[in-house]
Amino acid sequence: MDIAKLAALAAAYDAGDPRRVHHFMKVYAFARLIGQAEGLDEQTQEILDAAALLHDIGIHTAERKFGACGGPLQEAEGPSAALPLLKQAGADEAACEQVCWLIAHHHSPGASDALPFRILLEADFLVNAYEDALPPEACRTARTRLFRTRTGTQYLDDLFLAPPYQP
Repeated sequence: MDIAKLAALAAAYDAGDPRRVHHFMKVYAFARLIGQAEGLDEQTQEILDAAALLHDIGIHTAERKFGACGGPLQEAEGPSAALPLLKQAGADEAACEQVCWLIAHHHSPGASDALPFRILLEADFLVNAYEDALPPEACRTARTRLFRTRTGTQYLDDLFLAPPYQP
């Protein structure tokens, strides 16, 4: 699968919505870094990379169909929006199935303990915590309830739970 092509396709899909593009690019960066640090093999990392780029792809469809884009709607609408992009980027059937499963569950933290899934949840939380200016208490709660990897937890601690930077 051509991840650079998939990123370009995802950006074109969300054309005119730079906030969404910036969001998925940041989630992709965190997911990639966490996955590499946690020792994912190349094939698993590629699945994670694709899922990170496309995890919120159902938002626009949900907004058009339902006037809302909450987590369950994103999960429901995401796989059908992702599939054509994955195929254009050269993903095989097995990869499409795995990426679509991750997209369809990325707001359901109890769905799996598989490492790629946990990393996607952590990467998405790290970006959402910043974009939504979550208070430290919400981050402490997520640290206990959501985070499982050493690397993701360290990013959470450093970014949101360490004493604030003082020049």
